[in-house]
Amino acid sequence: MRKIVLWTAILLPVLFHNACQEKESGVWMKLSGFTQGTTYNITYQTGDSSNYQAEIEQILAGFDLSLSTYIDTSLISRFNQDETELSPDKYFETCFTCADEVFRATGGAFDITVAPVVNAWGFGFTEAAEVDSALIESLLEYVGMEKVSIAGGIIRKEKEGVMLDMNAIAQGYAVDVLSDFLENEGLRNYLVEIGGELRTRGQNSRGTGWKVGIDRPIDGLQMPGVDMQAIVEISDRSLATSGNYRRFYEKDGMKYSHTINPVTGFPVQHGLLSTTVLADDCMRADAYATALMVMGIERSMEFLQGQTDMDAYLIYNDDQGQYSIWYTEGMKMLLVKGKD
Repeated sequence: MRKIVLWTAILLPVLFHNACQEKESGVWMKLSGFTQGTTYNITYQTGDSSNYQAEIEQILAGFDLSLSTYIDTSLISRFNQDETELSPDKYFETCFTCADEVFRATGGAFDITVAPVVNAWGFGFTEAAEVDSALIESLLEYVGMEKVSIAGGIIRKEKEGVMLDMNAIAQGYAVDVLSDFLENEGLRNYLVEIGGELRTRGQNSRGTGWKVGIDRPIDGLQMPGVDMQAIVEISDRSLATSGNYRRFYEKDGMKYSHTINPVTGFPVQHGLLSTTVLADDCMRADAYATALMVMGIERSMEFLQGQTDMDAYLIYNDDQGQYSIWYTEGMKMLLVKGKD
């Protein structure tokens, strides 16, 4: 899932701990590796120095065989190749069900069937096309969650050519899958991070909540943590961020964002620069962060004010082109830095 990190890798975990630091209540372990075109970092406290690296690698490999659009034999790739009579596995069905939920909640701002359009713009898993309004209009005939369903144990599509791209939700879900594994092993203090998306439980080795940095959205900045806009302290929650400043291209004097509006088929053109979402699970945080980037600042603020189970930190340019921030009351309580 190489492209996933390019959509969401804006958070830099600021982990105040020492790997394998032994304390009276247990040992702190830190594992890291590569997955989905990016890195993972996992920190947890264990009473017996258990190293779960092998199990984690095995879980991630199985996850990719379900949802990676960069593995030709994965379940999602076979679906995109119009193979029929495919049965969803637990990863596919869970991710699809959540994506449909977010699609409905956001009025279509989040739509995993936008894959043909994203591909045409060069931000997907195929080569870019020569885009014009006629091409986009033709591709929009394949876009819409109503064109895909799971019925009778089979993944069904309305017609050939409909494709799915779960990159804007699957990375967050992978964080949840690994977190659930640690939970099942009886661990109660941990942080799981993949490409900037993360989920926390309990406390860090200093006995406080986990401190996480949010990058300032500077065009072309590729190195996380160089200039942090905010720091939040969280526990038992998940964070995900989406933004346009890392992934874009310029052509004929125009800047094209990687965030595609599923309704229009064109890159978004508004002042919202990045969205950080706090939720109980990382899958939903990931999906809603992308949906807010599509919605823009005004719709996002209106939407968030009606939510009781998520919080957000938005960075945007106002009508005068000035750099501004907005955040929910719940997020305000967690900010260590970045309230002004």
